[in-house]
Amino acid sequence: MTHPEAGAGGNADEFEAWFRLLETPRLGPVQARQLLAAFGSPEAVLRAPPSALRAFVPAAVATALAGAPAESFAQRLAHAHSWLRQGEGARRYVPLGDPAYPPRLLQTADPPTLLYAEGAMGIGGRRAVAVVGSRNPTPQGLLNAREFAAELSRQGFVVISGLAVGIDAAAHEGALRGPAGTVAVLGAGLDQFYPASHAGLARRIVEGGGLLLSEYAPGTPPLKENFPRRNRIIAGLSLGTLVVEAALRSGSLITARFASEAGREVFAIPGSIHSPQAKGCHALIKQGAKLVEVAADIVDELQPESPPPTAIRATAASGGEQTEPGDALLQALGHDPVTLDALQARTGWATAELNARLLELELLGQVARLPGGLFQRQSAA
Repeated sequence: MTHPEAGAGGNADEFEAWFRLLETPRLGPVQARQLLAAFGSPEAVLRAPPSALRAFVPAAVATALAGAPAESFAQRLAHAHSWLRQGEGARRYVPLGDPAYPPRLLQTADPPTLLYAEGAMGIGGRRAVAVVGSRNPTPQGLLNAREFAAELSRQGFVVISGLAVGIDAAAHEGALRGPAGTVAVLGAGLDQFYPASHAGLARRIVEGGGLLLSEYAPGTPPLKENFPRRNRIIAGLSLGTLVVEAALRSGSLITARFASEAGREVFAIPGSIHSPQAKGCHALIKQGAKLVEVAADIVDELQPESPPPTAIRATAASGGEQTEPGDALLQALGHDPVTLDALQARTGWATAELNARLLELELLGQVARLPGGLFQRQSAA
C-alpha cells in the first residue's frame, strides 16, 4: 500500500531519502541533480562512499551526505511526515521523474528537484497563465487582476500566482470565479502562509479544485531570499506571464524575466504615466512585452497551444520518420563532447526545450554534463 506521505508509488523510506538529500547543508539544486544522474536515486546517493561523492560535490558536502544527519534533521523530517499524513490524501511530494511532475517545468533551466503539493496535482500540467503584480496596487489594478483572471479561467486557462497580498490575491480570487482553477506557488513551506491571513484563501483554492505548490519543505518560514526563486516556478508552469501592475523594482519583473528566459510570452497592462505602479509594465512593453487591454489579447496569442513537452516528437532527417525526442537528441549528440549551441544548431530546438531534454537524459544516465558547458553521450553499460 502507498503510504500517506508518499508521492506516486513512493513510501516513507523513499521520502526520507529525498528529504535527507535535499536538506543537506550547502548542497545546491544543480549538484543534487548531478548526483541523481550519476547514482540513479537518493537512496543510492546516500549509500555512496565520500570518495565517490567528491567527484560531484565539495568534500564537506560529501562528508555531510555520507555521515549522520544534523541533530535537527529528525525533528524537521517528523514535521514533514506529519504535514503529509494530515492532508486526507490531498498532500504529496513529487520528485523529478515522477509521472505527476508538471511537464512544462521540465522545459526550464532550473526545475525544482522536488515539489510539495496539496490539491489537484493534474492542474499543474494544464495550459496556464501567470498573473502577477504589485503588493501595493491601485484599486484599478486590483479590479484588472480579478477581471482578467476570471476571464482567463472562463477561457480554460489555469491562473498561476504567488498568494501574496495585492495583485496575487486578486488574481486567485478572480480565477475562483471561473471553472479552470488556480495554482498558488509559495516561497515557504505549505504550512507557512505569507501573509498568515491568506490561509483561508489557500483552503478555498484547494477546495475549488486548485493546487498549492512549493519546493520548500513544510516548516520552512517565508524567508526573503526564497521568493525570487519561487518566481521561476510561477513562470515555468505558465505559457505566458501577465504583469498587471509593477514598480520598476519589483518581484513581478523577476517573474517576467524568468518567463522570457524560458521562451514564454510576457504580457503587460499599461497604466498612467504618473503612476509608480505602472512604470514596471511600461518598461516591459518597451522591452518587447505584449501590451494587452482585454483578456482576449492573451487568449488569442496563446491559442492554439503547442503540444506539451512529453508529446513533442522530432522528425528524423530521412523520409519524415517520427522519432522520440530523446532518441533524436542522442543522435544529435553523437559520441564526442558538444556544446549547447552546437546542439541547438543540430536540433533547431529552443534553449528551454533543449535543456529539458538534456535533464531528462541526464537523470536516465544517458548523458553526462561535463566541465566547460559540454555534454557527452554515455555509452550503454
